[in-house]
Amino acid sequence: MKLMAHGLLKNNDMIGRILVTLLLTNNLYRNDYCSKLPSHTPSVSPQSEFSILPLSLKSLSLDGHLCFENIHHAANDFGNRYHFLPAAVLYPKSVRDISSTVKHVFEMGRTSGLTVAARGHGHSLEGQAQAHQGVVINMESLQERKMFFHTGEFPYVDVSGGELWINILHEGLKHGLAPKSWTDYLHLTVGGTLSNAGISGQAFRHGPQINNVYELEVVTGTGDIVTCTNKHNADLFYSVLGGLGQFGIITRARIFIEPAPRRIKWIRLLYSDFSTFCQDQEHLISSEYYFEYVEGFVIINRTGLLNNWRSTFSPQDPLQASQFHSEGKTLYCLEIAKYFNTEEISTINLRIEVLLKELKYIRNTLFISDVSYVEFLDRVHVSEIKLREIGMWEVPHPWLNLLVPKSSVNEFAKEVFGNILSDTRNGPVLIYPVNKSRWDNKTSMVTPQEDLFYLVAFLSSAVPHSTGSDGLEHILTQNGRILSFCDSSRLGVKQYLPHYNTQEEWKSHFGSKWEIFRKRKYTYDPLAILSPGQKIFQKEITDM
Repeated sequence: MKLMAHGLLKNNDMIGRILVTLLLTNNLYRNDYCSKLPSHTPSVSPQSEFSILPLSLKSLSLDGHLCFENIHHAANDFGNRYHFLPAAVLYPKSVRDISSTVKHVFEMGRTSGLTVAARGHGHSLEGQAQAHQGVVINMESLQERKMFFHTGEFPYVDVSGGELWINILHEGLKHGLAPKSWTDYLHLTVGGTLSNAGISGQAFRHGPQINNVYELEVVTGTGDIVTCTNKHNADLFYSVLGGLGQFGIITRARIFIEPAPRRIKWIRLLYSDFSTFCQDQEHLISSEYYFEYVEGFVIINRTGLLNNWRSTFSPQDPLQASQFHSEGKTLYCLEIAKYFNTEEISTINLRIEVLLKELKYIRNTLFISDVSYVEFLDRVHVSEIKLREIGMWEVPHPWLNLLVPKSSVNEFAKEVFGNILSDTRNGPVLIYPVNKSRWDNKTSMVTPQEDLFYLVAFLSSAVPHSTGSDGLEHILTQNGRILSFCDSSRLGVKQYLPHYNTQEEWKSHFGSKWEIFRKRKYTYDPLAILSPGQKIFQKEITDM
Protein backbone atom coordinates (compact mmCIF):
# COMPACT_ATOMS: atom_id res chain seq x y z
CA MET A 1 0.00 0.00 0.00
CA LYS A 2 2.91 2.38 0.76
CA LEU A 3 4.40 1.80 -2.70
CA MET A 4 1.05 2.32 -4.40
CA ALA A 5 0.42 5.52 -2.45
CA HIS A 6 3.93 6.72 -3.20
CA GLY A 7 3.50 6.16 -6.92
CA LEU A 8 0.09 7.79 -7.00
CA LEU A 9 1.40 10.86 -5.22
CA LYS A 10 4.22 11.20 -7.73
CA ASN A 11 2.39 10.52 -10.97
CA ASN A 12 -1.13 11.81 -10.67
CA ASP A 13 -1.01 15.49 -11.56
CA MET A 14 -4.35 16.43 -10.03
CA ILE A 15 -3.43 14.79 -6.74
CA GLY A 16 -0.02 16.42 -6.86
CA ARG A 17 -1.66 19.83 -7.03
CA ILE A 18 -2.38 20.01 -3.35
CA LEU A 19 -1.70 23.66 -2.96
CA VAL A 20 -2.61 26.03 -0.89
CA THR A 21 -3.16 28.11 0.61
CA LEU A 22 -2.40 29.11 0.38
CA LEU A 23 -2.60 29.61 0.49
CA LEU A 24 -2.04 28.97 0.25
CA THR A 25 -2.71 29.98 2.26
CA ASN A 26 -3.04 29.58 3.61
CA ASN A 27 -5.19 28.25 6.61
CA LEU A 28 -4.72 29.22 8.91
CA TYR A 29 -4.61 31.03 12.21
CA ARG A 30 -0.81 31.49 12.54
CA ASN A 31 0.60 31.86 16.02
CA ASP A 32 3.94 31.67 18.03
CA TYR A 33 6.50 33.46 20.34
CA CYS A 34 10.31 33.51 20.62
CA SER A 35 10.88 30.44 22.76
CA LYS A 36 13.39 27.63 22.68
CA LEU A 37 10.79 24.92 22.82
CA PRO A 38 11.73 21.70 21.01
CA SER A 39 9.99 20.67 17.78
CA HIS A 40 8.22 17.71 19.34
CA THR A 41 5.55 17.30 21.99
CA PRO A 42 7.33 18.33 25.21
CA SER A 43 6.78 16.29 28.32
CA VAL A 44 5.46 18.23 31.30
CA SER A 45 5.81 17.28 34.92
CA PRO A 46 2.49 16.87 36.78
CA GLN A 47 3.91 19.24 39.42
CA SER A 48 4.85 21.95 36.93
CA GLU A 49 3.40 25.46 37.01
CA PHE A 50 1.42 24.72 33.85
CA SER A 51 -0.41 21.78 35.41
CA ILE A 52 -1.77 24.06 38.17
CA LEU A 53 -2.54 27.34 36.40
CA PRO A 54 -5.32 26.08 34.08
CA LEU A 55 -7.41 25.12 37.11
CA SER A 56 -8.31 28.80 37.55
CA LEU A 57 -9.88 28.73 34.09
CA LYS A 58 -12.53 26.32 35.35
CA SER A 59 -14.16 29.16 37.28
CA LEU A 60 -15.03 31.03 34.08
CA SER A 61 -18.70 31.34 33.15
CA LEU A 62 -18.89 30.26 29.51
CA ASP A 63 -21.55 29.55 26.92
CA GLY A 64 -19.25 26.93 25.46
CA HIS A 65 -16.72 24.90 27.41
CA LEU A 66 -13.05 24.33 28.17
CA CYS A 67 -11.58 20.88 27.71
CA PHE A 68 -8.50 19.71 29.65
CA GLU A 69 -8.39 16.09 28.47
CA ASN A 70 -8.19 14.40 25.06
CA ILE A 71 -6.70 17.53 23.53
CA HIS A 72 -3.78 16.04 21.58
CA HIS A 73 -5.39 17.04 18.28
CA ALA A 74 -4.63 20.68 19.13
CA ALA A 75 -0.92 19.82 19.05
CA ASN A 76 -1.13 18.80 15.38
CA ASP A 77 -1.37 20.75 12.14
CA PHE A 78 -1.08 20.29 8.38
CA GLY A 79 2.70 20.75 8.45
CA ASN A 80 2.87 17.69 10.73
CA ARG A 81 6.29 18.64 12.06
CA TYR A 82 5.68 20.60 15.27
CA HIS A 83 3.60 19.22 18.14
CA PHE A 84 3.15 21.42 21.22
CA LEU A 85 0.54 20.16 23.67
CA PRO A 86 -1.74 22.86 25.19
CA ALA A 87 -3.08 22.82 28.72
CA ALA A 88 -6.67 23.35 27.54
CA VAL A 89 -8.82 23.78 24.46
CA LEU A 90 -11.67 26.28 24.43
CA TYR A 91 -14.76 25.43 22.37
CA PRO A 92 -16.51 28.82 22.28
CA LYS A 93 -20.16 29.28 21.48
CA SER A 94 -19.96 33.06 21.71
CA VAL A 95 -17.49 35.87 21.22
CA ARG A 96 -17.92 36.53 24.93
CA ASP A 97 -16.34 33.12 25.62
CA ILE A 98 -13.21 34.16 23.75
CA SER A 99 -13.14 37.58 25.36
CA SER A 100 -13.58 36.17 28.87
CA THR A 101 -10.81 33.62 28.39
CA VAL A 102 -8.30 36.08 26.96
CA LYS A 103 -9.17 38.69 29.61
CA HIS A 104 -8.72 36.08 32.35
CA VAL A 105 -5.25 35.19 31.05
CA PHE A 106 -4.38 38.88 30.70
CA GLU A 107 -5.48 39.62 34.27
CA MET A 108 -3.22 36.83 35.56
CA GLY A 109 -0.41 39.14 34.49
CA ARG A 110 3.23 38.32 34.05
CA THR A 111 3.25 35.79 36.90
CA SER A 112 1.52 33.33 34.57
CA GLY A 113 3.07 31.58 31.61
CA LEU A 114 -0.28 31.02 29.92
CA THR A 115 -0.65 32.07 26.30
CA VAL A 116 -3.51 31.79 23.81
CA ALA A 117 -3.61 30.58 20.21
CA ALA A 118 -6.57 30.68 17.83
CA ARG A 119 -6.86 27.53 15.73
CA GLY A 120 -8.94 27.43 12.55
CA HIS A 121 -9.10 24.29 10.43
CA GLY A 122 -5.61 23.21 11.51
CA HIS A 123 -3.72 24.04 8.31
CA SER A 124 -0.77 25.85 9.84
CA LEU A 125 2.57 24.54 8.65
CA GLU A 126 4.99 24.92 11.57
CA GLY A 127 3.04 25.02 14.82
CA GLN A 128 1.78 28.57 14.40
CA ALA A 129 -1.67 27.75 15.80
CA GLN A 130 -0.31 25.86 18.80
CA ALA A 131 0.28 27.09 22.35
CA HIS A 132 2.67 25.05 24.48
CA GLN A 133 0.80 24.43 27.76
CA GLY A 134 -1.46 27.37 26.94
CA VAL A 135 -5.04 27.66 25.68
CA VAL A 136 -5.95 26.82 22.10
CA ILE A 137 -9.27 28.27 20.90
CA ASN A 138 -11.15 26.06 18.46
CA MET A 139 -12.53 28.78 16.19
CA GLU A 140 -14.76 26.43 14.21
CA SER A 141 -16.91 26.12 17.34
CA LEU A 142 -17.77 29.81 17.11
CA GLN A 143 -21.12 29.83 15.33
CA GLU A 144 -22.79 32.60 17.31
CA ARG A 145 -23.90 34.42 14.19
CA LYS A 146 -25.24 32.86 11.03
CA MET A 147 -23.95 34.04 7.68
CA PHE A 148 -25.76 37.15 6.51
CA PHE A 149 -25.72 38.27 2.87
CA HIS A 150 -26.48 41.90 2.11
CA THR A 151 -27.53 42.21 -1.52
CA GLY A 152 -27.83 45.98 -1.92
CA GLU A 153 -25.79 48.39 -4.02
CA PHE A 154 -22.58 47.38 -2.20
CA PRO A 155 -23.08 43.69 -1.44
CA TYR A 156 -21.25 41.99 1.41
CA VAL A 157 -21.43 38.95 3.64
CA ASP A 158 -21.04 38.92 7.44
CA VAL A 159 -19.40 35.71 8.67
CA SER A 160 -17.84 34.24 11.79
CA GLY A 161 -14.05 34.23 11.96
CA GLY A 162 -14.27 30.44 12.31
CA GLU A 163 -16.35 29.96 9.14
CA LEU A 164 -14.86 27.99 6.25
CA TRP A 165 -14.56 29.67 2.86
CA ILE A 166 -16.13 26.62 1.18
CA ASN A 167 -19.30 27.19 3.23
CA ILE A 168 -19.38 30.84 2.17
CA LEU A 169 -19.12 29.74 -1.45
CA HIS A 170 -22.04 27.30 -1.23
CA GLU A 171 -24.26 29.67 0.74
CA GLY A 172 -23.39 32.63 -1.45
CA LEU A 173 -24.32 30.81 -4.65
CA LYS A 174 -27.87 30.50 -3.30
CA HIS A 175 -27.96 34.30 -3.70
CA GLY A 176 -25.94 34.29 -6.93
CA LEU A 177 -23.05 35.96 -5.08
CA ALA A 178 -19.51 35.08 -4.05
CA PRO A 179 -16.36 36.72 -2.61
CA LYS A 180 -14.02 38.32 -5.13
CA SER A 181 -10.72 36.87 -3.93
CA TRP A 182 -9.98 33.26 -2.97
CA THR A 183 -7.23 30.92 -1.87
CA ASP A 184 -6.52 27.79 -3.91
CA TYR A 185 -7.85 25.63 -1.05
CA LEU A 186 -11.21 26.61 0.45
CA HIS A 187 -11.40 24.43 3.55
CA LEU A 188 -9.73 27.15 5.61
CA THR A 189 -11.22 29.59 8.10
CA VAL A 190 -11.88 33.24 7.37
CA GLY A 191 -9.90 34.41 10.39
CA GLY A 192 -6.99 32.20 9.42
CA THR A 193 -6.49 33.45 5.88
CA LEU A 194 -7.12 37.08 6.86
CA SER A 195 -4.39 36.75 9.48
CA ASN A 196 -1.97 35.98 6.64
CA ALA A 197 -3.14 37.47 3.33
CA GLY A 198 -5.07 34.90 1.30
CA ILE A 199 -3.50 34.70 -2.16
CA SER A 200 -4.59 32.93 -5.33
CA GLY A 201 -4.81 33.45 -9.06
CA GLN A 202 -7.41 36.22 -8.68
CA ALA A 203 -5.05 38.43 -6.64
CA PHE A 204 -3.69 40.26 -9.70
CA ARG A 205 -7.17 41.74 -10.19
CA HIS A 206 -8.76 41.98 -6.75
CA GLY A 207 -5.74 41.80 -4.49
CA PRO A 208 -5.42 39.25 -1.66
CA GLN A 209 -8.33 38.48 0.64
CA ILE A 210 -7.12 41.07 3.18
CA ASN A 211 -7.88 43.75 0.57
CA ASN A 212 -11.50 42.67 0.31
CA VAL A 213 -12.78 43.31 3.83
CA TYR A 214 -15.17 46.07 4.95
CA GLU A 215 -15.17 45.46 8.69
CA LEU A 216 -13.78 43.22 11.42
CA GLU A 217 -14.72 42.29 14.96
CA VAL A 218 -11.61 41.52 16.97
CA VAL A 219 -10.82 40.28 20.47
CA THR A 220 -7.54 41.96 21.45
CA GLY A 221 -4.84 40.61 23.75
CA THR A 222 -6.50 42.39 26.69
CA GLY A 223 -9.82 40.65 26.05
CA ASP A 224 -11.58 43.72 24.62
CA ILE A 225 -14.11 43.20 21.82
CA VAL A 226 -13.54 45.87 19.16
CA THR A 227 -15.30 46.54 15.87
CA CYS A 228 -12.99 48.17 13.32
CA THR A 229 -12.93 49.39 9.72
CA ASN A 230 -10.52 51.42 7.60
CA LYS A 231 -12.03 54.56 9.17
CA HIS A 232 -13.11 53.45 12.67
CA ASN A 233 -10.37 51.97 14.88
CA ALA A 234 -8.38 51.87 11.64
CA ASP A 235 -5.02 51.11 13.25
CA LEU A 236 -6.34 47.86 14.72
CA PHE A 237 -8.09 47.04 11.43
CA TYR A 238 -4.86 47.27 9.43
CA SER A 239 -2.83 45.63 12.22
CA VAL A 240 -4.92 42.48 12.26
CA LEU A 241 -5.05 42.04 8.47
CA GLY A 242 -1.94 40.02 7.64
CA GLY A 243 -0.88 40.37 11.28
CA LEU A 244 -0.17 36.66 11.91
CA GLY A 245 -2.56 36.63 14.88
CA GLN A 246 -0.34 38.97 16.91
CA PHE A 247 -2.82 41.75 17.70
CA GLY A 248 -6.19 40.11 18.07
CA ILE A 249 -8.44 37.18 17.24
CA ILE A 250 -10.79 37.80 14.31
CA THR A 251 -14.28 36.77 15.45
CA ARG A 252 -16.32 38.32 12.60
CA ALA A 253 -15.58 39.68 9.14
CA ARG A 254 -17.61 41.66 6.62
CA ILE A 255 -16.35 40.65 3.16
CA PHE A 256 -16.84 42.13 -0.32
CA ILE A 257 -18.91 39.96 -2.65
CA GLU A 258 -19.97 40.18 -6.31
CA PRO A 259 -22.23 38.33 -8.77
CA ALA A 260 -20.92 34.80 -9.23
CA PRO A 261 -20.42 33.18 -12.64
CA ARG A 262 -21.87 29.73 -13.34
CA ARG A 263 -19.16 28.23 -15.52
CA ILE A 264 -15.37 28.33 -15.96
CA LYS A 265 -13.19 27.70 -18.98
CA TRP A 266 -10.14 26.20 -17.29
CA ILE A 267 -7.06 26.21 -19.54
CA ARG A 268 -3.53 24.81 -19.32
CA LEU A 269 -0.67 25.28 -21.79
CA LEU A 270 3.08 24.71 -21.68
CA TYR A 271 6.26 26.71 -22.24
CA SER A 272 9.87 25.60 -22.52
CA ASP A 273 11.37 29.08 -22.10
CA PHE A 274 11.02 30.74 -18.69
CA SER A 275 11.30 34.33 -19.93
CA THR A 276 8.54 33.81 -22.52
CA PHE A 277 6.39 32.17 -19.86
CA CYS A 278 6.82 35.19 -17.55
CA GLN A 279 6.19 37.67 -20.35
CA ASP A 280 2.86 36.02 -21.17
CA GLN A 281 1.84 35.89 -17.51
CA GLU A 282 2.64 39.57 -17.08
CA HIS A 283 0.79 40.37 -20.30
CA LEU A 284 -2.34 38.61 -19.00
CA ILE A 285 -2.40 40.39 -15.64
CA SER A 286 -1.86 43.79 -17.25
CA SER A 287 -5.51 44.04 -18.25
CA GLU A 288 -8.73 43.04 -16.51
CA TYR A 289 -10.26 42.22 -19.89
CA TYR A 290 -8.32 38.99 -20.37
CA PHE A 291 -8.76 36.22 -17.81
CA GLU A 292 -10.09 36.25 -14.24
CA TYR A 293 -7.50 33.81 -12.89
CA VAL A 294 -3.81 33.49 -13.77
CA GLU A 295 -1.40 31.04 -12.15
CA GLY A 296 1.51 28.91 -13.29
CA PHE A 297 3.61 26.00 -12.16
CA VAL A 298 6.98 24.42 -12.87
CA ILE A 299 7.36 20.86 -14.13
CA ILE A 300 10.80 19.23 -14.00
CA ASN A 301 11.40 15.76 -15.42
CA ARG A 302 7.82 14.49 -15.28
CA THR A 303 6.78 11.41 -17.27
CA GLY A 304 3.46 11.25 -19.12
CA LEU A 305 2.42 14.74 -18.04
CA LEU A 306 -0.19 15.41 -20.72
CA ASN A 307 -1.75 11.97 -20.35
CA ASN A 308 -2.36 12.78 -16.68
CA TRP A 309 -4.23 15.93 -17.71
CA ARG A 310 -6.69 14.03 -19.91
CA SER A 311 -8.83 12.93 -16.96
CA THR A 312 -9.91 16.57 -16.51
CA PHE A 313 -8.87 18.44 -19.67
CA SER A 314 -9.37 17.90 -23.41
CA PRO A 315 -6.42 18.55 -25.73
CA GLN A 316 -7.01 20.88 -28.66
CA ASP A 317 -4.92 18.52 -30.84
CA PRO A 318 -5.13 14.98 -29.38
CA LEU A 319 -2.64 13.44 -31.83
CA GLN A 320 0.05 16.07 -31.33
CA ALA A 321 -0.49 16.03 -27.57
CA SER A 322 -0.05 12.24 -27.45
CA GLN A 323 3.37 12.61 -29.10
CA PHE A 324 4.63 15.22 -26.65
CA HIS A 325 7.27 14.02 -24.15
CA SER A 326 7.90 15.81 -20.86
CA GLU A 327 10.52 13.55 -19.25
CA GLY A 328 14.00 15.05 -18.92
CA LYS A 329 12.67 18.57 -19.52
CA THR A 330 11.98 21.66 -17.46
CA LEU A 331 8.61 23.05 -18.50
CA TYR A 332 6.39 25.86 -17.31
CA CYS A 333 2.62 25.52 -17.28
CA LEU A 334 0.39 28.56 -17.61
CA GLU A 335 -2.97 27.94 -15.94
CA ILE A 336 -5.74 30.43 -16.68
CA ALA A 337 -9.50 30.63 -16.27
CA LYS A 338 -12.26 32.57 -17.98
CA TYR A 339 -15.52 33.02 -16.10
CA PHE A 340 -18.82 33.01 -17.98
CA ASN A 341 -22.52 32.19 -17.83
CA THR A 342 -24.14 29.54 -19.99
CA GLU A 343 -25.80 31.96 -22.40
CA GLU A 344 -22.40 33.48 -23.23
CA ILE A 345 -20.75 30.27 -24.45
CA SER A 346 -20.44 31.16 -28.15
CA THR A 347 -19.03 34.61 -27.45
CA ILE A 348 -16.66 33.26 -24.79
CA ASN A 349 -15.24 30.57 -27.07
CA LEU A 350 -14.44 33.15 -29.74
CA ARG A 351 -12.98 35.52 -27.18
CA ILE A 352 -10.71 32.83 -25.72
CA GLU A 353 -9.53 31.85 -29.20
CA VAL A 354 -8.51 35.45 -29.91
CA LEU A 355 -6.77 35.86 -26.56
CA LEU A 356 -4.80 32.62 -26.86
CA LYS A 357 -3.40 33.72 -30.23
CA GLU A 358 -1.55 36.47 -28.38
CA LEU A 359 0.37 33.93 -26.29
CA LYS A 360 3.63 32.16 -27.25
CA TYR A 361 3.07 28.70 -25.77
CA ILE A 362 4.00 25.32 -27.29
CA ARG A 363 1.12 24.95 -29.73
CA ASN A 364 0.40 21.23 -29.28
CA THR A 365 0.04 21.55 -25.50
CA LEU A 366 -3.26 23.45 -25.23
CA PHE A 367 -5.75 21.72 -22.91
CA ILE A 368 -9.21 23.10 -22.02
CA SER A 369 -11.87 22.03 -19.53
CA ASP A 370 -15.40 23.40 -19.05
CA VAL A 371 -16.37 23.10 -15.38
CA SER A 372 -18.77 24.66 -12.89
CA TYR A 373 -17.66 27.53 -10.68
CA VAL A 374 -17.70 25.26 -7.62
CA GLU A 375 -15.73 22.50 -9.36
CA PHE A 376 -13.00 24.96 -10.26
CA LEU A 377 -12.73 26.73 -6.90
CA ASP A 378 -12.90 23.50 -4.87
CA ARG A 379 -10.51 21.57 -7.15
CA VAL A 380 -7.83 20.93 -4.50
CA HIS A 381 -10.33 19.25 -2.17
CA VAL A 382 -10.73 16.50 -4.78
CA SER A 383 -7.03 15.77 -4.36
CA GLU A 384 -7.38 15.81 -0.59
CA ILE A 385 -10.08 13.14 -0.68
CA LYS A 386 -7.93 10.86 -2.85
CA LEU A 387 -4.88 11.35 -0.67
CA ARG A 388 -6.81 10.65 2.52
CA GLU A 389 -8.04 7.40 0.99
CA ILE A 390 -4.46 6.16 0.55
CA GLY A 391 -3.10 7.56 3.82
CA MET A 392 -0.97 10.26 2.17
CA TRP A 393 -2.68 13.41 3.46
CA GLU A 394 -1.44 13.49 7.05
CA VAL A 395 2.25 13.44 6.15
CA PRO A 396 4.86 16.15 6.78
CA HIS A 397 4.41 19.18 4.51
CA PRO A 398 7.65 21.20 4.56
CA TRP A 399 6.25 23.96 2.35
CA LEU A 400 8.22 27.04 1.35
CA ASN A 401 6.39 30.11 0.02
CA LEU A 402 8.32 33.08 -1.37
CA LEU A 403 7.55 36.47 -2.89
CA VAL A 404 10.20 37.21 -5.52
CA PRO A 405 10.63 40.66 -7.10
CA LYS A 406 10.25 40.80 -10.89
CA SER A 407 13.82 42.10 -11.29
CA SER A 408 15.16 38.95 -9.56
CA VAL A 409 12.86 36.27 -10.92
CA ASN A 410 15.04 35.23 -13.88
CA GLU A 411 18.13 34.89 -11.70
CA PHE A 412 16.04 32.99 -9.15
CA ALA A 413 14.68 30.60 -11.80
CA LYS A 414 18.08 29.95 -13.36
CA GLU A 415 19.57 28.77 -10.08
CA VAL A 416 16.57 27.14 -8.39
CA PHE A 417 14.87 25.48 -11.37
CA GLY A 418 18.15 24.90 -13.19
CA ASN A 419 20.40 23.61 -10.38
CA ILE A 420 18.81 23.16 -6.96
CA LEU A 421 15.65 21.29 -8.04
CA SER A 422 16.16 18.05 -9.98
CA ASP A 423 12.47 17.20 -10.29
CA THR A 424 9.05 18.24 -9.00
CA ARG A 425 7.76 14.83 -7.94
CA ASN A 426 7.43 15.80 -4.27
CA GLY A 427 4.65 18.29 -4.96
CA PRO A 428 3.67 21.22 -7.17
CA VAL A 429 5.84 24.30 -7.55
CA LEU A 430 3.61 27.32 -8.23
CA ILE A 431 4.79 30.56 -9.77
CA TYR A 432 2.70 33.53 -10.85
CA PRO A 433 2.87 37.36 -10.75
CA VAL A 434 0.79 39.78 -8.72
CA ASN A 435 0.49 43.57 -8.85
CA LYS A 436 1.51 45.46 -5.73
CA SER A 437 -0.96 48.17 -6.72
CA ARG A 438 -3.72 45.74 -5.67
CA TRP A 439 -2.26 45.43 -2.13
CA ASP A 440 -2.85 47.87 0.70
CA ASN A 441 0.48 48.84 2.23
CA LYS A 442 -1.23 49.83 5.51
CA THR A 443 -1.81 46.18 6.49
CA SER A 444 0.77 44.15 8.41
CA MET A 445 1.55 42.02 5.36
CA VAL A 446 5.12 42.36 4.05
CA THR A 447 5.88 42.26 0.31
CA PRO A 448 8.93 43.05 -1.86
CA GLN A 449 9.51 46.70 -2.70
CA GLU A 450 8.81 46.41 -6.43
CA ASP A 451 5.49 47.04 -8.17
CA LEU A 452 5.40 43.50 -9.59
CA PHE A 453 6.46 40.34 -7.78
CA TYR A 454 5.97 36.61 -8.13
CA LEU A 455 4.54 34.13 -5.66
CA VAL A 456 6.72 31.01 -5.78
CA ALA A 457 5.38 28.14 -3.67
CA PHE A 458 7.17 24.83 -3.13
CA LEU A 459 4.30 22.65 -1.89
CA SER A 460 6.16 19.48 -0.99
CA SER A 461 4.83 16.36 0.71
CA ALA A 462 7.39 14.14 2.46
CA VAL A 463 7.01 10.38 2.29
CA PRO A 464 7.09 9.03 5.87
CA HIS A 465 10.30 7.25 6.91
CA SER A 466 11.94 7.83 3.53
CA THR A 467 15.64 8.70 3.54
CA GLY A 468 15.69 9.47 -0.19
CA SER A 469 14.91 12.57 -2.23
CA ASP A 470 11.25 12.34 -1.21
CA GLY A 471 12.09 12.27 2.50
CA LEU A 472 11.65 15.13 4.97
CA GLU A 473 15.35 15.79 5.58
CA HIS A 474 16.14 16.02 1.87
CA ILE A 475 13.30 18.47 1.25
CA LEU A 476 14.26 20.64 4.25
CA THR A 477 17.86 20.72 3.04
CA GLN A 478 16.65 21.74 -0.40
CA ASN A 479 14.52 24.52 1.09
CA GLY A 480 17.56 25.70 3.03
CA ARG A 481 19.62 25.88 -0.16
CA ILE A 482 16.93 27.98 -1.83
CA LEU A 483 16.77 30.41 1.09
CA SER A 484 20.57 30.62 1.32
CA PHE A 485 20.80 31.44 -2.38
CA CYS A 486 18.15 34.17 -2.06
CA ASP A 487 19.97 35.66 0.90
CA SER A 488 23.51 35.52 -0.52
CA SER A 489 22.37 36.89 -3.89
CA ARG A 490 20.36 39.71 -2.26
CA LEU A 491 17.33 39.07 -4.42
CA GLY A 492 14.95 41.05 -2.19
CA VAL A 493 12.79 37.97 -1.53
CA LYS A 494 10.20 37.89 1.26
CA GLN A 495 8.64 34.79 2.77
CA TYR A 496 4.88 34.30 2.63
CA LEU A 497 3.46 32.33 5.58
CA PRO A 498 6.85 33.11 7.16
CA HIS A 499 8.54 31.05 9.85
CA TYR A 500 11.56 32.21 11.84
CA ASN A 501 13.05 31.17 15.17
CA THR A 502 14.55 34.43 16.42
CA GLN A 503 13.33 37.98 16.77
CA GLU A 504 16.33 39.22 14.79
CA GLU A 505 15.14 37.18 11.82
CA TRP A 506 11.66 38.63 12.21
CA LYS A 507 13.11 42.16 12.33
CA SER A 508 14.86 41.48 9.04
CA HIS A 509 11.65 40.08 7.55
CA PHE A 510 9.57 43.14 8.47
CA GLY A 511 12.33 45.61 7.62
CA SER A 512 11.02 49.19 7.75
CA LYS A 513 7.68 47.88 9.07
CA TRP A 514 9.22 46.36 12.20
CA GLU A 515 8.89 49.37 14.50
CA ILE A 516 5.21 49.93 13.73
CA PHE A 517 4.60 46.17 14.05
CA ARG A 518 6.31 46.14 17.47
CA LYS A 519 4.40 49.21 18.68
CA ARG A 520 1.11 47.71 17.58
CA LYS A 521 1.93 44.54 19.50
CA TYR A 522 2.41 46.42 22.75
CA THR A 523 -0.72 48.46 22.10
CA TYR A 524 -3.11 45.57 21.45
CA ASP A 525 -1.37 42.63 23.17
CA PRO A 526 0.97 44.20 25.77
CA LEU A 527 1.74 40.94 27.60
CA ALA A 528 2.41 38.97 24.37
CA ILE A 529 -0.37 36.52 25.17
CA LEU A 530 -1.55 35.89 21.60
CA SER A 531 -0.09 33.63 18.94
CA PRO A 532 2.97 32.27 20.73
CA GLY A 533 3.65 29.77 17.94
CA GLN A 534 4.88 32.48 15.56
CA LYS A 535 7.98 33.00 17.74
CA ILE A 536 7.90 36.75 17.14
CA PHE A 537 7.40 37.96 20.73
CA GLN A 538 7.97 36.08 23.97
CA LYS A 539 5.79 36.55 27.02
CA GLU A 540 7.92 37.79 29.91
CA ILE A 541 7.39 35.91 33.16
CA THR A 542 8.10 37.48 36.56
CA ASP A 543 8.18 35.93 40.01
CA MET A 544 5.19 36.45 42.30
